[in-house]
Amino acid sequence: MNFILETFRVIGLTVYYMLESLVFSIVPKRKKNVSGEIVLITGAGSGVGRQLSLKLARLGATLVLWDINQEGLKETSRLARENGGARVHSYICDCSKKQDIYRVADEVKKEVGDVSILVNNAGIVTGKKFMDCPDSLLEKTMEVNIMAHFWTYKAFLPAMVASNHGHLVSVASSVGLTGMSHLADYCASKYAAIGFAESVDFEMRQLQKTGVKTTIVCPSLINSGMFAGCETKWPRLLPSLEPEYVAEKIITAIQQDQDFLLLPRTLYILALKTILPVKAFILFLDYFSCYRIMTDFKGRPKKD
Repeated sequence: MNFILETFRVIGLTVYYMLESLVFSIVPKRKKNVSGEIVLITGAGSGVGRQLSLKLARLGATLVLWDINQEGLKETSRLARENGGARVHSYICDCSKKQDIYRVADEVKKEVGDVSILVNNAGIVTGKKFMDCPDSLLEKTMEVNIMAHFWTYKAFLPAMVASNHGHLVSVASSVGLTGMSHLADYCASKYAAIGFAESVDFEMRQLQKTGVKTTIVCPSLINSGMFAGCETKWPRLLPSLEPEYVAEKIITAIQQDQDFLLLPRTLYILALKTILPVKAFILFLDYFSCYRIMTDFKGRPKKD
């Protein structure tokens, strides 16, 4: 009898949650206030990180900006203050180094306070075939794109758990949901970022820390310079995204406690991966020219 009752309970709740999701897709959730929240953004010196900083400054958040690029970080800080940021704190941090993350995290806690919204945005890409990618670059990709998430969570999650208040944002990628040629290390790191964020979210739910939220962001190509030279076959269906647009969507997702954010919405087609035969799914990837997106990859110009 317990089995039957439990089964009907799960079926009933599943239908309820699906209807709830449908309603919220039509009538958006009320946005929570982020004014006064201490928001740490890694990779804040350019691209999406910079745009997040500017928009959160306008919303009254206390900003903690991390980047290894001192020049870019300084410019973001200046722009954030011009956009109304009354409390902007910037720190040079190499997110590929655990000890650097822990050291700067301690400085933040002493000088600013406990971080309540953590945005793991920093990322790097090599854009080479796996066999052509030097071991050092493979390691660097994993250190920045996923290992840094471990260390920032270790540093800032305990305070969120203690207060049952916080938000963990992982800027992953659409290629964290499907593999891609010339991006073996990048895909691996983004798959890991999604799995890690989901797992910690499940732990928070098990601990009944309902005030600690998680948002996983999976965008396609972004015009930030990181994937310069790349383009999609059908830009109307799968456009390259502007950093400002992505940042706006991320902030809305945070304010509405959205668990997953895929950009653009056409990426939800990736759900077919779990039900289509492998050959049919590969056909879809070929239709979007996913295997050739990296053919003309240039990336950000290297500084001398």
